[in-house]
Amino acid sequence: MSTFPDPTDTPGGPAYEGRLLDRPEEEVVDQGAPFDIRTLMTRRTVLSLVGLGAGGAVLAACAPTVAGATSTSTPSATTTPTPSASPSATASSSATTAVPAAEIPDETAGPYPGDGSNGPDALTESGIVRQDIRSSIGGGATATGVPLTFRLNLLDMANGDAPFAGVAVYAWHCNARGKYSMYSSGIEDETYLRGVQVADAKGQVSFTSIFPGCYSGRWPHIHFEVYPSAADITDASNAIATSQIALPQAACAAVYATSGYDGSADNLAQTSLTSDNVFGDDGGALQLAAVSGDATAGYDATLNVRVDTTTAPTGGSTGGGPR
Repeated sequence: MSTFPDPTDTPGGPAYEGRLLDRPEEEVVDQGAPFDIRTLMTRRTVLSLVGLGAGGAVLAACAPTVAGATSTSTPSATTTPTPSASPSATASSSATTAVPAAEIPDETAGPYPGDGSNGPDALTESGIVRQDIRSSIGGGATATGVPLTFRLNLLDMANGDAPFAGVAVYAWHCNARGKYSMYSSGIEDETYLRGVQVADAKGQVSFTSIFPGCYSGRWPHIHFEVYPSAADITDASNAIATSQIALPQAACAAVYATSGYDGSADNLAQTSLTSDNVFGDDGGALQLAAVSGDATAGYDATLNVRVDTTTAPTGGSTGGGPR
């Protein structure tokens, strides 16, 4: 939940940090997503200007690594799978990352996107821009499960795989029981496990969440959409990429042996990355996250994502289609 000080009175009306409130009769925290986005972008602009004088060498050191090179930009990153990665890849302690061989595949957003393309729209909610997505926006329930931090390193293919700074990533996934907030019975009024982050100068976004459950017919996964900027998130048609993160089998099996993930182990045993209706084309080679950690302390997952803005996106919501 966003926290702001009281607005100040100006000749034009109540204002916060020099910007007139969109809803003068409401508190600053209730001004809506457009006001939140303007505040976020203004703060990022100030921070970037402050850092220009001393940060040139730092930014140069944050360029994406080439295949086989060693990256220091994400200390907890592990070996990123290549197109020949095994569907049952396990966690690794290696710090080596590589630029993927191709653009991230366009995938369905499924019937539960919460982006306004199929019913409910979380992207207009004040507070949707957040790093910790475990609780519903503005209060409500908190999703429980094995801790998971997942990171995306976004690369701009049209600019030589430069870090895709400034793009906004909307991520969402099911809870430990395979249910989606805003859609599934009993949690239609919850908005947990949904959030937006804006890529930093390294092209990185990070979310604090829980390990998703496995429901019948799908391999464990996390959905995400990439938008040109935070200002574009209120219209799902602005997305420049829609894809999904696949989670490795060994980590899934360990998590589903713990309490709270009833049914997930059985569902996992009935599918595979090669038979999944989304990852089956290539066994999730470009979407399989590198994962480290354990089911007690939690996991870190990292995926390098190449986005090509010169090609038309083909993913997105399909209503009742694949999830």
